[in-house]
Amino acid sequence: MNNLTTETMDNNRPSQDDDSTIVRKQQVAEFVRTNADYYDQQFTRIGNDSRFVWTCNMWAGIIGPIWFAARGMWNWGLIFLIVETFALVQIVRGLFGDLATEAWGRIASIEGTLELRRQQLTSAIENNTDKIDVYRRTVESLENAIGGIRLEAEQLEGNGLVITLGGIATLIGIKIVQTVTANTLFEKRFSDWLLDANIVSGMPTKHIFLATGFMLLIIGATVTHYSFPGLYPWLIEFPTEHGIRLASIDWVENLFAFAVINGEAFFDSITYGIRLMLEGLEMIFVQTPWMVIASFIILLTWLSAGLRPAVYSGAFLLYIGLLGFWEKSMTTLALLGTAACLSILIGIPLGLYCARRVKFYAFIRPIMDFMQTMPAFVFMIPVIAFFGTGKAAAVVTTMIFGGTPVVRLTVLGLRGVPEHVREAAISFGASKWYLLTRVDLPLASPSIRAGVNQTIMLSLAMVVVASLIGAKGLGEDVLEALQYANVGQGILAGFAILFCAMMLDRIVQGERK
Repeated sequence: MNNLTTETMDNNRPSQDDDSTIVRKQQVAEFVRTNADYYDQQFTRIGNDSRFVWTCNMWAGIIGPIWFAARGMWNWGLIFLIVETFALVQIVRGLFGDLATEAWGRIASIEGTLELRRQQLTSAIENNTDKIDVYRRTVESLENAIGGIRLEAEQLEGNGLVITLGGIATLIGIKIVQTVTANTLFEKRFSDWLLDANIVSGMPTKHIFLATGFMLLIIGATVTHYSFPGLYPWLIEFPTEHGIRLASIDWVENLFAFAVINGEAFFDSITYGIRLMLEGLEMIFVQTPWMVIASFIILLTWLSAGLRPAVYSGAFLLYIGLLGFWEKSMTTLALLGTAACLSILIGIPLGLYCARRVKFYAFIRPIMDFMQTMPAFVFMIPVIAFFGTGKAAAVVTTMIFGGTPVVRLTVLGLRGVPEHVREAAISFGASKWYLLTRVDLPLASPSIRAGVNQTIMLSLAMVVVASLIGAKGLGEDVLEALQYANVGQGILAGFAILFCAMMLDRIVQGERK
């Protein structure tokens, strides 16, 4: 009976294997659309071996980037396009290009100067002036320079064959790489398609035309530009319309003028609030006896990070005090504290709100990208227009630059809370407030603390930039050192800024919970 059962199971296995093989062939056929048997055989070989399998796909080698792009592998298509374009440029330059164009242009420019110097030499000889030797040496120097450049031009013209052979070797090499790797890369895309049906399969006609047109455009324009420089000036100079630029400048200026005039009360109230907070912190940090502030910072570091960081903080404070940077360091900390506190007070609640509202977060993400990527000197212009110069404008500039990490990392931390933990808390009757304060925030606290740390560090990085618009502190010393090339002052003030950053980092990211 057992033998009969075993035989029955053995007879069923081939049929199951056959079914799975048929299903896989159908999947491959649906994915590739063309040459299904060939790709099924190659995919099976690749999938059955953990090592790299050498295969040969002639079409991928012949049409190169077009094949990869048409198959949906645009990232590889663009990489191969760059290498092939470079190889074709070298081939065309070596065969038809004027390799010495730049050298002959330099010779023509020097010959114009040489002719002028020869006329001056002739005039000096006729008048028997004391500048004959000067002009003669100048003429000889220019003639020697022309001779050297002419020799260089002749050598460049003789390098055409070498450049062509190098381009051919590069082109053949990249074609071989495309031929042997195409099936492996295509098999990986097939595996991704099995997991995600939204991945485009086959070779859609629009992909073929788009890939062909794009590749030919890039190769044609690049080869023409580098092989025959100056043949088509429009390949170099973008067709600019100055009237559009002037109209855009007027529109932007009118917009800011309107905002400044109609929002004066709003911006004045923001400036007043920032100055009120800044003056309070300056009174605490600057006017409080230094030993009180130093003791407080050392104690806070010890409570947050331990004894060794507290000792380091004491050494940093000693450095700041002995070199006369104490008052400016405290001013910097007050400015930084104002900007960081406001960024954190706004950023964490905003992150809490965005964590469970995907559409709203998708709306403000481009705004935060703009705030982080726009150079500081650019967004300082509207800040000055709205808030004037001074410490309030410096605080706003620092908030714009350093306020986004706390929002992003708060959202990241809250979205990283395991869903089963939240469901368990809800099943036990947890309210929304309890769920937020006892589940979400504790589990997301490492990410939130990292966001706070990044906001503080980025705010401190704006110390020197903020000094350009009236902020006092250590940035003023660094700026002055840059203006007068005072290396010693700049380095010492830079170390003071560094030590302030290290102390704040140890306090915020302390090892103790």
